[in-house]
Amino acid sequence: MTKGRIRVLLAKPGLDGHDRGAKVVARALRDAGMEVIYTGIRQTPDMIVEAAIQEDADVVGLSILSGAHLELFPPVIEGLSKKGREDVLVIAGGIIPDDDIPALQQMGIKAVFGPGTSTEDIISFIQKIAAAK
Repeated sequence: MTKGRIRVLLAKPGLDGHDRGAKVVARALRDAGMEVIYTGIRQTPDMIVEAAIQEDADVVGLSILSGAHLELFPPVIEGLSKKGREDVLVIAGGIIPDDDIPALQQMGIKAVFGPGTSTEDIISFIQKIAAAK
């Protein structure tokens, strides 16, 4: 991770049209001193990877409500790896069944934040990982 401000790219992969939660998280991360790039809704995995590379992101946050996380998240992880960016911390949030979390973690998602997670918990997790790098 960078020595300066933590750069976080937040994205809504797939056809989700609801992004209120992502915007709340974006504002909280900004208020915590992080640089936040929000790509908006209906992003493809390739678009997310390209944005992460172009923005030199330290963290990619994927927010999903559609239930397509097992289909949409792997291409993001694979794309970052193909571009030599295995160092990017990838986290997820939204409506994700507890039964799917181990599969997401196995593919490289470092944390999954469900509904009701406090923004302080998300901020602390990111800061802890950044400090360890």
